[in-house]
Amino acid sequence: MKLLVTQALLLLTTISGCASATKPTDRFERTTPEAAGYSAEKLAELPALLAASGSDSLLLLHDGRVFFEWGDIRKKLLVHSIRKALLSSLLGMSWAEGRIDLQATLLELEIDDISPSLSDAEKRATLEQVLQSRSGVYHAAAAESEGMARERPARGAHAPGAHFYYNNWDFNVAGHVFERLAGESVHDAFTRRIAKPLGMLDWDARIVPQPAEGERIDPRADGWRQFEPEHSRYPAWHFRLSAHDLALYGQLFLERGRWDGQQLVPAEWIEMSTRPVSIVDERYGLAYGMLWDVLVPDAPDETPSFFHTGVGVHMLGVYPKHKLVLVHRVDTESRRDFDDGDLYRIIRLVHSARLPSPSSDK
Repeated sequence: MKLLVTQALLLLTTISGCASATKPTDRFERTTPEAAGYSAEKLAELPALLAASGSDSLLLLHDGRVFFEWGDIRKKLLVHSIRKALLSSLLGMSWAEGRIDLQATLLELEIDDISPSLSDAEKRATLEQVLQSRSGVYHAAAAESEGMARERPARGAHAPGAHFYYNNWDFNVAGHVFERLAGESVHDAFTRRIAKPLGMLDWDARIVPQPAEGERIDPRADGWRQFEPEHSRYPAWHFRLSAHDLALYGQLFLERGRWDGQQLVPAEWIEMSTRPVSIVDERYGLAYGMLWDVLVPDAPDETPSFFHTGVGVHMLGVYPKHKLVLVHRVDTESRRDFDDGDLYRIIRLVHSARLPSPSSDK
């Protein structure tokens, strides 16, 4: 066991110090775990856990510098539900430009759906409630898992704003509203307003039509829409991103929307969207804001940490207090046997590796 830890430490040292030996083939500088405030010895336990779990990659940034990486961080993988966090920036930009009114109702936005169509009560839901997943509209939706469909409340069970339910109908409608009011597709806007300014290396903007049932999605594709007209008129829109490019996006939010001297995403929007609105699990301090999961802060004046997962195994986490961005990826298009409990073990190990701050030393 001691030999394995020593070998892992040597590997971690090599990875962390690679910037001094060769020029990185990506956008990030490297630093050591200790300079980032983490124990290299503790982080050396990660590779074995990641390999045993079936992870594809893990990337950890402190203040924009990589202090741990494992796996192929340049491999594009389906992000699943992290697509909602990607939409957040686009909506925030349009909101700042006056194109989007959060208090506009579904009636005012002319939102309806296939039979059974929306009731007058459902149409009173605001766009803000849609983004908070509190619309009270429990219509069938595209890309809705069996579990989501099974747990979906009955139509009319809750008034708009009264109840949180993680609802793909809300998220799909949010994408539709953006496209109609911004006059640009979600994928095109992401390319122009996010991927290019951030210098994403693996996003090629290869957007493909939805494949026919039973056909394999082009492995080179970066995005597509998923239509299920038998369920809803609003499609889901999907992304494939590398861990590297997803970490760039996380760093943008850590920097409160500012990049290379320009304010890409309004800081006020990031503050609004990452504010706890719905308590999901009081025991663990888990909440939901607008298109982001949020950790309830320990103190009222503390900036919350926030994250989004995809099918419980992908994760993009932003921890402002520790200047940390965490990205974990799994090739879920090739395998489906990753235990989501392992993701929590990985996250706990990362946080347990954090060294005590000097102010806490006695």
